[in-house]
Amino acid sequence: MLSEAEWSALVASLVVGARAVAIGLPLAVATAWLLARTRFPGRTLLDALVHAPLVLPPVVVGYVLLLAFGVQGPVGRWLEASFGARLVFTSAGASLAAGVMAFPIMVRAVRLSLEGIDPGLELAARSLGAGPLDRFFSVTLPLALPGVIAAGIVGFAACLGEFGAVITFAASVPGETRTLPLAIYAALQTPGGEAAALRLALLSLGIALGALLLADWLGRRARRWSTRG
Repeated sequence: MLSEAEWSALVASLVVGARAVAIGLPLAVATAWLLARTRFPGRTLLDALVHAPLVLPPVVVGYVLLLAFGVQGPVGRWLEASFGARLVFTSAGASLAAGVMAFPIMVRAVRLSLEGIDPGLELAARSLGAGPLDRFFSVTLPLALPGVIAAGIVGFAACLGEFGAVITFAASVPGETRTLPLAIYAALQTPGGEAAALRLALLSLGIALGALLLADWLGRRARRWSTRG
């Protein structure tokens, strides 16, 4: 049985991950399409910036977010002055940090799916008079659906496991930003907390494995659906 604090960490993780994917996945689809289907000056630089969180230490990503979205940061100051919104040390801020770290994973999954689509299908739709948006929503997106689903689920699992960027930007506030990885770390710093840390670690492992299995199952279902369509 999980304690109240452990349940709180689980709920915080699910909320942070769900919010990050809900906002980040549409942006990842748009970015992947831009990188896979268009050619423009600065494309290589954009590609490098998108994938930078994969090679940067998560603490560095969190620190950059703190500089930009913190109370004294340009974006953070504008958000607070214009909307009274503050991201730093909040659940929304934890979603931002986790979402930035998971973003390149989602972009990569969608991009690989887009690059596997036969361009002739889009050209055929174009020859029949379909516009860019019509082609995207009626041809490209349905065929890329397995990659989009995989991107969302794997991105969600990555958000659940994010530690460095979240603790740097959003801290470890119980009931707010203390997600499962942060709760495990806090338990390990507490005398006699090894049992709680083990429970949370097993819970994290179970969620991660479940998410990967779900992504595989939904991907296969989506591929069968798109083939029949």
